[in-house]
Amino acid sequence: MSHRTGSERGAAATEVVLLAPIVMLVVAMLVGGARLWLARAAVTDAAQAGARAATLEYSAGAASLSGAAAAEAGLDGVPCATSAVAIDASGYAVAVGHPAAVTATVSCAVPLGDLFGLGLPGSITVEATNVSVLDSYRRRQ
Repeated sequence: MSHRTGSERGAAATEVVLLAPIVMLVVAMLVGGARLWLARAAVTDAAQAGARAATLEYSAGAASLSGAAAAEAGLDGVPCATSAVAIDASGYAVAVGHPAAVTATVSCAVPLGDLFGLGLPGSITVEATNVSVLDSYRRRQ
């Protein structure tokens, strides 16, 4: 059985008051890190899907549309404040028999400002680029 002296009264409450902001900061950092990690993985996958979908088409116009649609579908469910998809289908202008490629670039602004009101930056942009090679002997328009 322990007896508290008058000088120890309220020590537990003081410890809780001092530790609570530190615990909240650690939790906010973990949540923010998880958001960035998940967004980076999704953006990388979306860029890969966009580039691959673009290489399956026969014309640059169709490749741009198909690649953008595939990349945007890959971002479904990702908490992006803003996102952008760019498909470079200039490889379709290269003559058949010569190497060519399509490039997909995807970016996502991951919001962090809502995490416990700690004054973190509003968002951090995550970007990924993927290149997919066109079949050298496949017809192109």
